[in-house]
Amino acid sequence: MMKWARSQWVWTVVGLLLAVWTPSVKAAVQVVDDAGRTVRLDAPARRVIALYGAFTEMLCAIGAEDILAARTQADAYPPQIRALPSVGTHMRPNVEMILGLQPDLVVQSASRRNATPELARLEEAGIPVVIFAPKDFEGVFRTMERLGVLVGRSEQAHTAVENLRGRLEVVRSICGAAPHRPRAVFEIRAQPLAVAGQGGMPQAVMDAVGAINAVTLPDPIVQTSVENLMALDPDVYLVQIGPMNPRPSHPRDRAHFDKLRAVISGRVFEVDEALYSRPGPRAVDAAEELARRLYPSLFP
Repeated sequence: MMKWARSQWVWTVVGLLLAVWTPSVKAAVQVVDDAGRTVRLDAPARRVIALYGAFTEMLCAIGAEDILAARTQADAYPPQIRALPSVGTHMRPNVEMILGLQPDLVVQSASRRNATPELARLEEAGIPVVIFAPKDFEGVFRTMERLGVLVGRSEQAHTAVENLRGRLEVVRSICGAAPHRPRAVFEIRAQPLAVAGQGGMPQAVMDAVGAINAVTLPDPIVQTSVENLMALDPDVYLVQIGPMNPRPSHPRDRAHFDKLRAVISGRVFEVDEALYSRPGPRAVDAAEELARRLYPSLFP
C-alpha cells in the first residue's frame, strides 16, 4: 500500500512538471470576412469587443457572452451587457479605451465606414478587426457561424443557427398557406419620410412572412413623399419605433395619411426597430411577430 501511494505521488509530480514544461498547443482559427479579408487568430478570441449591437447579440446567442469585454453606448440587449464598460458610439468608437481593454478581436459592421480611421489605428496596434455585413437572414446565420469559429464556439453557433433556421421555416411554411399576400410599406423614419426599399432586414422579414414590399427601389432606405405613398396605397403600414424614428405620430393623425387603405382598415402596426431593422438573431422574433399580426387566423 505504501509503495502504491509513493508511486502515485511520483506520477502526480511528473504530471505537474509536464504541465509546466510542455508548451500549450493553441489551435489557430481563421475566417474570410465580408470585406474579403482572411482574418486569422493564433487561438480563439477570449476578449472581444463588438462595435455594433447585432454582433453583441449574436455572440450572446452562441454562448459567448462571457468573453465580451465592452459594448457601445447604445447597446442594451441582452440586459446583462449593460454592466460592461462603454467604448463610445458605433460610429465614433473610443480607440484609447479599446486599446486599454486589450481585446484580442474587434468586430465591426461594414456599414460603419465613418469609423474606418479608428479601425486602422486598432490594426496598427496589433488588434485584429473582422468586418461583417449581414443584410438578410442568411447573412445573419453566416455571420454567427464565422463568429463561432473565431471565438472557439463553432458547435454552439451551429446549434443556435439551426434553431433559428427551424423557427424561420415554421413561419414560412404557415404563412405560405395564406390566401392573400398583403402589400406593405415599412416606415424607417417619419420626418423626413423614409421607407424600406429592397434589401436590408425589413425586406427580409417581409419576405419571410409572404408580404410584398410595395417599394420596389433597390436601396435599403428610400427617401419618399406623401404623394408617392398615396400612389402605393399599401394594405399594411409598418412604423418602426427606435433611434431612427424615436417618437412618430400615428399615421391616422398625419395629414392625408387617413386616405391610405392600411389606415382605413386599421392595419397599421408599430414595430421595434431593434428587432426589424437590426440584422441579428432577434430578426426571427420579428418574423414570428409579424406573421401573427398579418395572419391571426393561422396562428391560434
